[in-house]
Amino acid sequence: MLYEFPFNERIRTYLRLEHLLRRLSVLVPREQPIDHHYALATMFEIIEVSARSDLKTDLLKDLERHKQILNGYRDNPHIAQSVLDGIIAQLDACFASLHEQHSKAGQELIEHEWLSSLRSRFTMPGGTCEFDLPVYHAWQHLPPTRRIADLERWAQSFAPLAEPVYMLLRLLRDASGWQKVAAVGGVFQQNLPQGRTFQLLRLRIDPSRGLVPEMSGNRLLASVRFLEPGENGRLAQWPGDVNFEVALS
Repeated sequence: MLYEFPFNERIRTYLRLEHLLRRLSVLVPREQPIDHHYALATMFEIIEVSARSDLKTDLLKDLERHKQILNGYRDNPHIAQSVLDGIIAQLDACFASLHEQHSKAGQELIEHEWLSSLRSRFTMPGGTCEFDLPVYHAWQHLPPTRRIADLERWAQSFAPLAEPVYMLLRLLRDASGWQKVAAVGGVFQQNLPQGRTFQLLRLRIDPSRGLVPEMSGNRLLASVRFLEPGENGRLAQWPGDVNFEVALS
C-alpha cells in the first residue's frame, strides 16, 4: 500500500488535483446517473482547488525548471538522448498548452448558467433532489451516451491543467529510488541533508500488517509513526518494529 506526504503547499495542491482528476476520469465513462452525479461534484471540487491565483504561475515555473535540469543532461553518454528529447518535448507541450490558457481552469463551467446553478445546490445537503432541480433530474435520465458526451465536453476545460500536474508529479516521483528501512518501536525518523530541498515523502508497506502511517516532515527531518486501528476506530501507537520502504524526492 502506498502513502504520500507533501512537504509544501504547492505539492499538496498538485496531489489534490491529481486525485480529483483521476477520479473524474474513472467516473465519466460509466453509465449510471449516480456516477455522473459524482463526476459533476468532482468537477466542482477541481474548480475550488484550482482557484489559487498563483497555481498557473507555479506550474509554469516548475515546468521550466525541470526543462533546464534535463537540458543539462544533453550529450551525456550515460543518457538516452531520444528519451531525453521526448520528455523535454512533453514539458514544452505542457508549458505551451497551459500558457495559452488565459482563463482559470474550469472557467467555462463557472460561466455556464445551468452548471453554475447546480454548483450552488451541490453544497447543500440534499440540494439536488428532483423537486428542487427538475431540469437536473431530467438530465440524469438522458441516455448514458448523451450524459457522457456532456461530461467529456465540460471536462476538456481541465485538460491544460491536468497534463502539467500529471507530468510534474511523475517526474518528482521518478527522481528517487526506494529504500528498505525499519521503524523501531513503531517510529522512524530520518535527518535530511542540508542544502537540499525535499518535496515529497513516499512510503510503501504490506497492507496485511493492518498499520496506518502518520507522516510528517520539514526541511530538517522526516518522521513516520505507525498506528494500529482499534475498537471504535481509535488509533493506538504500534509498539513493535515495522519493515517498510521509503522514498524522498
